[in-house]
Formats: sequence, C-alpha cells, structure tokens
Amino acid sequence: MPTVNVDKELLYKSLGKTYQTEEFRELCFHFGIELEEDTSETVIKDGQSIEKPLLKVDISANRYDLLCQEGIARALRVFLKLGDVPVYRLVKPTAGLEKIVVHPDTAKIRPFVVGAILRNIKFNEDSYNSFIDLQDKLHNNICRKRTLASMGTHDLDTIKGPFTYEALAPKDIKFVPLNQTQEMDGNQLMEFYTADKHLGKFLHIIRDSPVYPVIYDSSKTVCSLPPIINSDHSKITLNTRNVFIEITATDEHKANIVLNTLTTMFSEYCEEPYTIEPVEIHYPDGTVKVTPDIADRRATAKVDYINSCTNLSLSPEEMCDLLKQMSMLATVNPTDKNEIIVEVPPTRSDILHACDIMEDVAIAYGYDNLPKRVPNVNTVAAPFPINKLSDSARRELALAGFTEVAPLTLCSHDENFKFLKRVDDGTTAVKLANPKTIEYEVVRTSLLPGILKTINSNRKHPLPIKIFEVSDITLKDDSYERKSRNERRVCAAYASRTSGFEVVHGLLDRMMKMFNIQFVGRNSNELGYWITEAENDTYFPGRSADIYLTYLVPETHRRTTAKIGSLGVLHPEVLQNFELSYPTTVLEFNLEPLL
Repeated sequence: MPTVNVDKELLYKSLGKTYQTEEFRELCFHFGIELEEDTSETVIKDGQSIEKPLLKVDISANRYDLLCQEGIARALRVFLKLGDVPVYRLVKPTAGLEKIVVHPDTAKIRPFVVGAILRNIKFNEDSYNSFIDLQDKLHNNICRKRTLASMGTHDLDTIKGPFTYEALAPKDIKFVPLNQTQEMDGNQLMEFYTADKHLGKFLHIIRDSPVYPVIYDSSKTVCSLPPIINSDHSKITLNTRNVFIEITATDEHKANIVLNTLTTMFSEYCEEPYTIEPVEIHYPDGTVKVTPDIADRRATAKVDYINSCTNLSLSPEEMCDLLKQMSMLATVNPTDKNEIIVEVPPTRSDILHACDIMEDVAIAYGYDNLPKRVPNVNTVAAPFPINKLSDSARRELALAGFTEVAPLTLCSHDENFKFLKRVDDGTTAVKLANPKTIEYEVVRTSLLPGILKTINSNRKHPLPIKIFEVSDITLKDDSYERKSRNERRVCAAYASRTSGFEVVHGLLDRMMKMFNIQFVGRNSNELGYWITEAENDTYFPGRSADIYLTYLVPETHRRTTAKIGSLGVLHPEVLQNFELSYPTTVLEFNLEPLL
C-alpha cells in the first residue's frame, strides 16, 4: 500500500477540527484508509530547523485520487459532509487550444501522448512539494516505474506551442537536463545518469532503442526526454503561474487516468478553482483528440444487489445520499426503481463494477454498523487434502528432529540453476520481467536453494543442522490459463561433519510408513515406492538415488508410475557455490502424488 505523508496542521485546518491521534485513526478506518503513524520530520524554513508534524497514511493502491494531501483532505471533507462534491470543468481559451503534434516515429517506442494546462495556478512551498510528490507516487504506482506512462510538467510561460512529440536518434537530441548546467545529447545523458540512484533505474526503458522520445516546443526547445527527465529550461518553480502537463505512454488508458488525477487534484489552486484547460493531440493518421476527458462516467447498480451484499434494507434515496459522501452523485433510475444511476467523477477510476458501488455504500454506512446474521447455509470447515497432507508431513519431520524453515519463493537465476549444476532449458522456470535486484529473478523450481541459503546463514550453529520445508514451487505449464502451476514439495537437509545419506534415507522411509505407503521392489506390481541409483549432477557421483512411486491417479483410478523426487549427498561444487564447508545430504520429493 502506498504511504502518503500529510501535513497534520494543514489537514486539520481543512477539516475544521483538531483530532486526537486515536480519533483520527478511527476516522481513517471508517473511510477505508489507515493511519500508520502520527509523527514529525525536521525541515529547514527561513534558515532554521523546525519540527513539522506529519501523518503517515496508508492508501489502497487503486485510489489514485488519495495519493496526495489535497485528495485526502477533499475526500474526507465530503465524507464528513463539510463540503460538496467538486465539479471539474474544462475551460477553452478564446485564442484556441494548445496542440501537441505527434510524429510517426514515436510509434516505435512510446506511441501515445496526452496533455493539459493548469492556468493561473498559485503554488506555495507545501502545495509545490505535494505536486512533485504526487507525480512520484503515480510513477511508482499506476505508471509501473514509468514503463506504462511518465509525466512532464513545465512552466508554460518559458515555452511556446504548438508542441511536437517526436522520436529521434540519441545523438540528435541536445538539451540541458533538469537542475544541470551542461548541455548533453541522448548518449551523454545516458552515461551521465547511469550511476544516479533516482534516475538510473529508469534508463533501461529506452536505452537500447534506436530512437528516443522527445517533446519540443515551436522553437525546437526541448521540453522533456520521456520517461527520463525534463529540460531545465521549462522547469516549474514556486513562481510558475501556468503549468503545461504532457504525459507520454505505452498505455493510453493509464495515461488518461494519470492526467485526470494530476489535473483534478491541483486545479483547486487555479484562480478559478477546479478548471482545466484542455490540449489537442494530433496523431499522424489525422486523428485529433482533446485531453483530458473529465466528463463523469455513468455506472449503475441494483438496489437489491447492494442490500443483499450488505444485509441492509436501504431505500434507493438513502443509497444516493451515502454515495454522495463518497464523492459520487447518484439518482434513482426513473424507469426502474430498483436501480440507481451513479455519475462517477474523473477522480474515481477505481469504480469498475457494481460491486465497487456497493462497497462505497457500505463504507459510507459504516462497516461497524452493518447487521450481523447467520448464513442461510450450514457449512463445516475442512482443509484441502493437500494442506492436510502437508501438515502431516510437517509433523513427522518435526518429530524426527528436523526444524522447519520458510525461505523466500524468489531466488536468483544462478541459485536456481547454475549453483545446483542444473541447466535452464527455458521451459521450466517462471522469470520476472523486471526484477528489482539480481537476488529475485525467478520463481523457484526447487526448494533446495532456499534450504541451502538457510544453512549458509546458520553456519555457526552446532552440528548437525537438520532443517526442512514443505511448500510450493512454481513450474511453467502451457496447459493452464496462467501458463504456470504450483507443486507442493517436501525438502529436508542434514548437514554434519560426515555425510548423512542413511539419515535422509531413513527419514524418507519413516514418512512413507506414516503415510501408509509401502516399500516395494522396482519390478513389483504392487502400489508403493522404491529408490534406484541415479546419476545427478547436483549430487556426488555414486551417492544419490531417485524416488519412484506407483499409485492410482485419483480422477481416473488408473495405475501409473512416476519419479517423484531424489535424495543424495550434494556435490562439492554445489557446496562451494553456497559457501558450505561440510557434507550436506538432502531429500526432495513431490508430495501431491501421495494424496
């Protein structure tokens, strides 16, 4: 959940009341947000250090309108019936709309752009900082680290339209980046910001492209190089009176949501509050779009549906009143008294279905006030068979003296393959498209890396170290709609001064006996398990075995035999890769065929 830092004094002033911490926490709870901390931070004002009281508020990830102080204050005022729902208006200037002309080459990298202007705006230090912070929050949230959309905000009085959105070779784009003094071209800029902690993590978005996107004004002055940085020439300051906003994107829908959020939140500081000047977007195919589109969306919900979900008996008129508290105007459908028509404002992009309207009615009514009732059907809780079997496995392993661990499900590609002397065939592991660090590149296909990393972190503990995990691994599987599936496995490790093959072998036998699965010969016609010598690069040569099981498939009751796992003494190279200095013997097998 995103966390928003709110100036306590400004918020309480807006709400017309000073709240005690617990009182405000209760208000947040009823509204559907959470007060994480009532704290303060040290700021420099007029050359002096002062303590500024802050409220850290956790916001639901889909409520983009609450990612700034202005949005929180506005929504709480309406919720507390201290003000009306704002009405946002587009105001077109008599001289005509500003234009952004899109060049065809932008389709190669970021094909969409939207824009708007906030006229006669007045910033103070707090509102200016909030304006910048909201952009950062949106970049990290709906914009997915600027990959789907990125914002550029400019002092319109320093540039002149019509603007052009182009895509050029890096060497042909030259400008002075924000807060710098030296002109750079695209290649030099990439080199300059590679080590930058803030901007360096966004360079990969366009670095390998033959063309970079760029916004020019009518005199060929660079406004921005999206999604990396704006030009210093057009930077906004506390003295900026007209703000030009451009948002380039690979997802036009997300770009429009971001533009609506940014403009509606800060249009309150315009000379004429809640007014926005639109911008014309001219695409190469002749299409002309006017953005932003802040017209209310119409949504509907059935009265009996809302009442059945909330166990209430509200009239349509009462529901309309409650929705007004949630900043949505609603009326009763004149032709169907069982339906309400909701005018969804541009700030509420989270309203997608009748269930979202129902949820807002419940929030405004108060979750604590919803009547409790016994369900109409009697149900008896029961665990899923695989979870019940997993609990039994955990109990037997614990009784055998092994300690349960819970490593992370993500690991590096090397840990999952190279460190175990395994080869990635490209059809097994689910890989993260944009991992945050090298440690979290793939979803594990074996429990073994986590087990060995745990032993590594506990090398100073007395020997033997005996640990286990019963959990899921993830494998690619095109037969599923999600193209992957989970598999429940058991993994146990024994680390000591000497190998413990007989220990893990005995552990396997003990678990199978407790699961009432008998040991049978390899050529036996009976149901049961057996082990056979195997050559596996993960294990020491001649010191490993594969585990086989003959069982009946539950759905078809057909007899089948399959390899379900392996056990053995780890190869010295594997131990070295995980920085382990003593022999380690492991057991890992699939638990699901045992059901």
